[in-house]
Amino acid sequence: MPAYFIESSAFVKRFSSEKGSKFVLDLFRPSAANRFYSARITEVEVCAAIVRRSRNTSSELATKAIKRLRREFSSRLTHIALSDAVIEEAIRLTSVYGLRGYDAVQLSAALTANRERLSHALTALTLISSDTELNSAAIAEGLFIEDPNDHL
Repeated sequence: MPAYFIESSAFVKRFSSEKGSKFVLDLFRPSAANRFYSARITEVEVCAAIVRRSRNTSSELATKAIKRLRREFSSRLTHIALSDAVIEEAIRLTSVYGLRGYDAVQLSAALTANRERLSHALTALTLISSDTELNSAAIAEGLFIEDPNDHL
């Protein structure tokens, strides 16, 4: 079963129509039988993005999108908690790669999930992210990445 760590810049594409949305929607099709991981903070980041974008659209659509986000986040994703170890590694990643704070947290959580999978002899996960700087750091840290923006 393929495993993915979905970061905020990619997960938001599940709730809005933009470049890369079809790729993300396809990953989440039940028939794909994919396993998903995400940092606990992703729910907040995606909710904030939906609300910000709703300023130009219907607040009713935003409310529906947030309800769907909350439902899917709790039922379809394995959450990586923001433990002391995740935060310490995020600080290291910020220092090494100059990442923004929550990008470093996202990468640290992805690395944590990947190490956990590998320790149980499971396949490595792929980071799904539309953030170029984060993707570059992830590759340098040995993760596979997939950028939804590279897909129609």
